[in-house]
Amino acid sequence: MMLPSRVRIFEVGARDGLQNEQQMVPVDVKVELIERLMDAGVSAIETGSFVSPKWVPQMADTAEVMAKLPARNDVIYSVLTPNMQGYEGAVAAKADEIEIFTAASELFNKRNINCTIAESLERFAPVMAAAKAAGIPVRASVSCALGSPFGDEIRPETVAEVAKKVYDMGCYEVSLADTIGVGTPGRTREVIEAVAGVIPLDVIGVHFHDTYGQALANYLAALQSGVARFDSSVAGLGGCPYAPGATGNVATEDVVYMLDGMGIESGIDLTSLVKTAWFISDHLGRPPASRVARALKTKLG
Repeated sequence: MMLPSRVRIFEVGARDGLQNEQQMVPVDVKVELIERLMDAGVSAIETGSFVSPKWVPQMADTAEVMAKLPARNDVIYSVLTPNMQGYEGAVAAKADEIEIFTAASELFNKRNINCTIAESLERFAPVMAAAKAAGIPVRASVSCALGSPFGDEIRPETVAEVAKKVYDMGCYEVSLADTIGVGTPGRTREVIEAVAGVIPLDVIGVHFHDTYGQALANYLAALQSGVARFDSSVAGLGGCPYAPGATGNVATEDVVYMLDGMGIESGIDLTSLVKTAWFISDHLGRPPASRVARALKTKLG
């Protein structure tokens, strides 16, 4: 079995990880978190989102965070943009790329962004056109790719259909998200196979939550399927406010530990990453969800 020799990790802790926190995280803490991630070798970071502060108050300061981040040619700053207003905010903040998002579940889409899958794609059309004209790369996320929190059946063919639509719109990467962490390795392979039947394998990414403790096993299944684009969140931060029962994303340090053990390059220094996990966890007043971060704490001093 030929496994990828290198994996590109897209770090989501500063946005997807923090968005569900009840306590407001200060701008300077967010900036230091991102800087520490960069120093650890992370080269692609979700730095925030331009969404309505009414719905996601934790992200209301994204423009301030972006303004304080250093210019780095070796790091991509990515922000989530739900519409043209969000796109304009991203452009003003000089984001390197933007993200759009839809779902493979009609019910989830209606709860999350108050529209159908088809309507969400229509909403993103002007965003895609503007980004293309400005030369700004766009990545897409397809939520509920392995299951829905509302009990509706998610067929691999449906995931593939949605993935193809956002790819055909011009997205350079399509991340398949197990929003509620119900996936298993067999299901992961099945969905990836369906999606790879309609878009190139090398543009497919994966984003797994660890609700049932299956995330690392699912990442291994993705590796075995040839996927080399992983989303993960430092310290295992995260959860989705519109997905009842979902816990945090898989911890970046757990993923890096696994990749290091397999001889697969990520470009990320595990020791620095673990220290970063403890930095943000100490600020939040709780230990990291990451087993690797907890196991290595005593060794780091």
